[in-house]
Amino acid sequence: MSTAVHDRMVPRTAREIIRNFVPTWFAAIMGTGAISILFSSFPYGHNTQPMKILSLLFFFLNLFLFLLFTALTITRYYLYPHTWAIMLRHPTMSLYTGCFPMGITTLINVSVDVINVGYGFGGQSFLYFIWAVWWIDVAISVLCCWGMVHIMSTLQRHSLQAMTAAWLLPVVTLTVAASSGGVLARAMQQYSPFNALISVAVAVFMVTIGLTLALMIITIYVLRLIVYGLPPGPKILSVFLPLGPTAQSGYAVLLIGQNFKSLLPLHHGSSDFLRSNITGDIVHVVCVCVAFLLWSLAVMCIVFALLGIHTALRRRTHLPFRLPFWGLVFPNGVFANLTINLSTTFDSRFLRVFGAIYAVATLLVWCFVATRTVALVFDRTIFDAPALEELDMAQFNDHADQKEPFSSTVTSVTV
Repeated sequence: MSTAVHDRMVPRTAREIIRNFVPTWFAAIMGTGAISILFSSFPYGHNTQPMKILSLLFFFLNLFLFLLFTALTITRYYLYPHTWAIMLRHPTMSLYTGCFPMGITTLINVSVDVINVGYGFGGQSFLYFIWAVWWIDVAISVLCCWGMVHIMSTLQRHSLQAMTAAWLLPVVTLTVAASSGGVLARAMQQYSPFNALISVAVAVFMVTIGLTLALMIITIYVLRLIVYGLPPGPKILSVFLPLGPTAQSGYAVLLIGQNFKSLLPLHHGSSDFLRSNITGDIVHVVCVCVAFLLWSLAVMCIVFALLGIHTALRRRTHLPFRLPFWGLVFPNGVFANLTINLSTTFDSRFLRVFGAIYAVATLLVWCFVATRTVALVFDRTIFDAPALEELDMAQFNDHADQKEPFSSTVTSVTV
């Protein structure tokens, strides 16, 4: 791209920034929320006041960014309604719509575990308010999953060679929302075991569908890697995305098992299954085993991701900083969180230390990505919308073609 065209496409006014504000920004909400969760679950000193304060600092930063990004998104589609259809038809940018509901779930988890349970803020009323927000998030997650998969197959053109792990973003919304259901159910048991059981049942439904679709897509993705090699250029960073559905599903399943163990047996109704004294323990044991299985799959994904990054660096692949760098934070954050929770379940020193080290490494990644993002916000080069760039480029070329005959005429007269 020529310098003139590039300068033309760099947003210079507030309206241009709003026009180029894409759903990828909500990946920053996911990443920042993951850090807040890690401070609240860190295996060393997580119940101390400094760790709670750090978790709250990241939470309120995340809440501010979420409200700001949501306002900018609403303004964008109000001022430029045609960008909605353009975004949905774009085979890559549309996938990041799933980041919106997943960002909400990180706010829900900290609101429950730290603010409501940890500090006792709001009591039952606040918890039920968060529960209502979760149901809205569930509806959005379901819409993103089924809606985007349908749009991918009807309105967009995809090829195996161009595929990246970003295909996972719409379907992983269900597994992330399922984990929030488990967090809410754990806190809600003291007020309403029935509502807690409903939340767990919905979580089971969502994690089953989300994990099944995710494993299908991961299978296709491995085929793409074997047939066509690593994704080119900055797309190589997507190799970490399979961590998301495997690790977050493991965390959701672990919470589901814990909730069933404490909620069952029921003392009403005629279901022998739910009234049995051993059902809760059996479900809990199965869920712990499944969670460890998914943790093992996540470790496999990490190894492949690190090997891919190592190969890309050896080939001196150019990796310009862009918003998708935020995709490094959330998947690694949820893996660290699952590792820490499994260390508590198994009372494993190895998992506890490994989870703590991985959490610190994820925090360092967040610091790097956040610092680079802030720097590029000031020069406005990070505000780019690939779908609109293609449209602007076409309009720029059409305008240049229209001016060309006039320019030639002037030249001939001058000569």
